[in-house]
Amino acid sequence: MAVIKPYKGKFPKIHPSVYLSDNVYIIGDVEIGEDSSVWFGSVVRGDVNYIRIGRRTNIQDNSVVHVTHDTHPTIIGDNVTVGHRVILHGCTLGNNILVGMGAVIMDGVEIEDYVLVGAGALITPNKKIPSGVLVAGVPAKVIRDLKEEEIKLIEESAENYVRYKNEYLKTQEHGS
Repeated sequence: MAVIKPYKGKFPKIHPSVYLSDNVYIIGDVEIGEDSSVWFGSVVRGDVNYIRIGRRTNIQDNSVVHVTHDTHPTIIGDNVTVGHRVILHGCTLGNNILVGMGAVIMDGVEIEDYVLVGAGALITPNKKIPSGVLVAGVPAKVIRDLKEEEIKLIEESAENYVRYKNEYLKTQEHGS
């Protein structure tokens, strides 16, 4: 069962269509939009600043979404896929982004729309990532423009996770 906790009088606001897996923690000033999902073992902790997660966005297993006190909230747009074991800390992600497994995105980073962040990438503080690119490496840098099939992959990933969360919700309703 997911744990949803207030912090200093701020209660998470979670759209009724959101799926929260077992062992997920949602704390404080957090809003999660329609058809989004947060998967097993993830923590979304809006305690010392706020977190906003858009529509049709998925935060996959064992990811951490946190903020920086007074300076950097975390804002995640619509149709974003956050892969397994990702850390998002005090950053802003636009729409239609895929963040690969194990990536770390730090304070003050701003990522525009339609970006693919490679698995294991480390995006260091205050970097600005333009639309339509692949960014990868440690530290991360822009590698090249996205290919048409990569843009489709980003869109399909968000669609797939809406379908997965609907299947999980249906399974819960039927007790199996």
